[in-house]
Amino acid sequence: MKKKVLIIGGVAAGTKTAAKAVREYPDVEVKVITEEEYVSYAGCGLPYYIGNVIKEKSHLTVMNPEKFKERKVEILLKHKAERIIPSEKRVIVKDLATGETKDFFYDKLVIATGAKPIVPPIPGADLKNVFKLRSIDDAVGIREQVEKHGVKKATVVGGGFIGLEVAENLTQQGVKVTLVELLDQILPNFDREIALLAQSYLEKKGITIFTGEKAVAIEGTDGKVTALVTDKRKIDTELVLLSIGVLPNTELAKEAGIELGVKGAIKVNEHMETNIPDIFAVGDCAENINLITNSPAWYPMGSTSNKMGRVAALNLFPKGEKDSLKGVLGTTVVKLFEMNAARTGLSERDAKALGYDYITVLVPANDRAHYYPGHKTIVTKLIVDKKTHRVLGGQVIGEGVVDKPIDIMATLITLKGTVEDLAKIDLAYAPPFSMALSSTIVAANVAVNKLTGRVEGISPISLKEKLGSPDLQIIDVRTEAEFLTGAIPGAKNIPLNELEKRAGEINRDKETILICKVGLRAYLAYRTLKHLGFENIKILDGGVTAWPFELE
Repeated sequence: MKKKVLIIGGVAAGTKTAAKAVREYPDVEVKVITEEEYVSYAGCGLPYYIGNVIKEKSHLTVMNPEKFKERKVEILLKHKAERIIPSEKRVIVKDLATGETKDFFYDKLVIATGAKPIVPPIPGADLKNVFKLRSIDDAVGIREQVEKHGVKKATVVGGGFIGLEVAENLTQQGVKVTLVELLDQILPNFDREIALLAQSYLEKKGITIFTGEKAVAIEGTDGKVTALVTDKRKIDTELVLLSIGVLPNTELAKEAGIELGVKGAIKVNEHMETNIPDIFAVGDCAENINLITNSPAWYPMGSTSNKMGRVAALNLFPKGEKDSLKGVLGTTVVKLFEMNAARTGLSERDAKALGYDYITVLVPANDRAHYYPGHKTIVTKLIVDKKTHRVLGGQVIGEGVVDKPIDIMATLITLKGTVEDLAKIDLAYAPPFSMALSSTIVAANVAVNKLTGRVEGISPISLKEKLGSPDLQIIDVRTEAEFLTGAIPGAKNIPLNELEKRAGEINRDKETILICKVGLRAYLAYRTLKHLGFENIKILDGGVTAWPFELE
């Protein structure tokens, strides 16, 4: 008799498990139960369907039930798992089309119930034209409002990836978009200076952004949205997207006695096994391990979901040593118009909260040779442990290529590499692809300089907090022409080639911050002033290029 594998959930993790299972075990019967009418669709592609970048909704589905059937996987659409009975290896399922209740028995059960959108309990959240974005139907509904019903004003609540991607795509569709974020920055998983660079860019693209504001109500007329009300203002709008985050969908598992982890997701070991024998959990409903801290984490990402599904499939009926997923880093990347942002590992905020003694660098550089047509500036941030010199995290932002450098960092962090390893790594070079010393290596070299005491820096955030202090002086060593195009408030211009003879204009008793375009000339100025006996000096990390605030 064939062994039965039952999978609850039919998006990334569930269908990956099914596809791998039938490849590994040809004689196993695999069934997938899903409440939805679509299966194996690209959730991360939904914003681009809204923007008409992806023309047809059929292009969002990787596989359909017919193709799965050819591979001997049975997909049951519009079927809801209502109860798991582990002692009987039985799942009670309701056919949503007929209302019929059915029993499904299993030898192995895989829970891939994903995550569900957080819907704030505010008045008006049930009005017409208030959307969340988690399914193809959600994306279809939003796009229809724009293309068929002429919506011209939309408000997005939430400044994470999905909210920003939808804001971008609606803007590209000719919609005037306002974005409201409860926190004091968009891109909550990034550090503040990176998020502020992104915000400034998006505002130049026409998106109005309000941070530090709470949505308190949605108003409407005749059941249809007319305004979003925050704790600070009323925003006229014709459509609202609630994109404030997701929670792991674990009610079914919890009721069955399956243990949840500290992050509220299903607790699994490295083999994707739960606390109940023969029951696995994968994808956004399951917990992860952070590879740096070795502590529980939760990263609801399609990439992680696919890895988990593959591991679970290999461990259903293992033929030898079990496969494992030791952990992940939360590596992510996002495109916002022509700007790209990526991160991996710990942010500076994470490192500080965890008690690390660390240094950071913020380094602008080109993504390819400066003389090659099409080169763009990207800004790299590294977070490095002072004691071990191990790279803890990285972030990259700019209009150039960011996925390559962030993948390099993710690889190094996974292998527990140091910043010296990163500085010496043998990367491919040719002018169309990179600088001779890539942006990642340049950032690593700056970090080595800091760790070895060759230079001391200050972050843009820290300098902003000090502006106006009588104990501070800012020396901008760019040329006079550069200085006149825009400078940090309160800065005095002493070009680098005049610095030595004009050093007497600098008060030795004040904290001195040296500034240039990207940091190189400030570093040379730092070495010059040190040679002249100045002590209390620092350079501005990233220079004017990475300064995320207004210039004067």
